Amino acid sequence: MVEKLSPRAVDAALARLKGWSKVRGRSAICKTLRFKDFNEAFAFMSRVALMAEKMDHHPEWFNVYNRVEVTLATHDAGGVSERDIALARFIDRIAGRRAG
Repeated sequence: MVEKLSPRAVDAALARLKGWSKVRGRSAICKTLRFKDFNEAFAFMSRVALMAEKMDHHPEWFNVYNRVEVTLATHDAGGVSERDIALARFIDRIAGRRAG
C-alpha cells in the first residue's frame, strides 16, 4: 500500500517543484498550466494520461481552452504520496517552457 507523506515531506517536495502548491483544506497538491492554445493543452493532457495509466495513478484535472488545472492526491493513502510527486515531476518535465 502507498503511504501518505508527512506534511514536512510534502513541503520539502514542493520546494523542489516549480509552481505547485498545497490545496487548501485537504492533503493534495495543485498547479495551473497555460498553453498557447487548446491543441497544445490537449496534447499535454494526452501525454499525462498515457503516463498516468502506466503508473495506475490518475490526476484530477479541469481544462478550459488553453488552461489545465491539475490536482494530485493518492486516494488510497488519504493524501499526497510519492506517486503524486513523481507524476508532478513528469508533468513539469513534459510541460517545459510551453506552459506558463
